Amino acid sequence: MQINERLINWASLIEDETLQQAEKASRLPFIHPHIALMPDAHLGKGATVGSVIPTLGALIPAAVGVDIGCGMAAVRTQYRVEDLPPNLTALRTSIEQAIPLSAGGYNTRLTESARHRVEKLATSFDPGRYAKNWQLQLGSLGSGNHFIEVCRDEKSRVWLFLHSGSRGVGNKIASHHIQVARNLMAQRRIDLPDPDLAYLDEGTDEFAAYLRELRWAQDFALANRDEMMDRVVACFAEFAGGPVEEVERVQCHHNYTEQETHFGKRVWLSRKGAINAEKGVPGLIPGSMGDASYVVVGKGNAMALNSSPHGAGRAYSRTKARKTFTRAQLREAMKGIEYRDTDAFLDEIPHAYKPIDVVMRDAADLVSIRHTLRQLVNVKGD
Repeated sequence: MQINERLINWASLIEDETLQQAEKASRLPFIHPHIALMPDAHLGKGATVGSVIPTLGALIPAAVGVDIGCGMAAVRTQYRVEDLPPNLTALRTSIEQAIPLSAGGYNTRLTESARHRVEKLATSFDPGRYAKNWQLQLGSLGSGNHFIEVCRDEKSRVWLFLHSGSRGVGNKIASHHIQVARNLMAQRRIDLPDPDLAYLDEGTDEFAAYLRELRWAQDFALANRDEMMDRVVACFAEFAGGPVEEVERVQCHHNYTEQETHFGKRVWLSRKGAINAEKGVPGLIPGSMGDASYVVVGKGNAMALNSSPHGAGRAYSRTKARKTFTRAQLREAMKGIEYRDTDAFLDEIPHAYKPIDVVMRDAADLVSIRHTLRQLVNVKGD
């Protein structure tokens, strides 16, 4: 852990540019008391991915990011690995057919359960002005580092695990408010260390509108994961030949803002690529494609603002990964895991990420590990 007055860094593996980006944000006058940089920190838009940013009287839309409410969900079933047949291809393909994958991949119609979830997302604003088909986005995965997995834990118990967010509608909401904030900074001639650190002042109409739509997108992301998990459970039950008992379900956001009290003041705490690690709070920290993931519980580290990493964190940009690694290396990294063998996943190869064991070692004073998960099946969008 490296400490200065405005920035505390838990990452032992970190690029100079990432530190410089976080230091720029830490100089904003309304930061209280400091920014906490998680072990998986890497460059982001305006604000660093893997940073926890507490603010007084203001919100920075880019400190949440464009995938509002992105997070993970995991279900432990009553099944064990030995209960499953050795060939899991049919399970993977059934999941791929049940859930739309990739950017722009949405449902053609709403299932009954999705319709109920859409009805619960009744709102005081019209999400249709951002995405006319927002209802059909509910229950879709997306691409990049979003995934659906079937895993085994250290006792050979089967878990269902997924990672996704608020999809296209959340992205457009976030992008709109980032631009609103930038326009306000220009109008007020406020000079910032990075234009994407533009902020909205509490008490203004712009702040209220962002907060209202941010919270809606967080709710949408949660409903999206619930809808997908229900479909994954149904696919797994059909494949296993019997009903699934949900022994445990864990949920956590990692791109969001909430009001919390830290170091004696009520702040707006934005976790961008970080999860809530208050003492006793369960969480999920996935590794990269083909690597271990973890079910954890928070230790409530005050200096870390009760937060922990949300994953492995990129070491290579997507472009650099595609230029550096080969499909043969991807196949070797995914040996023993049922996945769709395609060049499209080269930018998600485990080598493009920080080693998850290093990240977890750096996070030892932030969380305790409850379970270690290893993939049996991996589903991703192109």
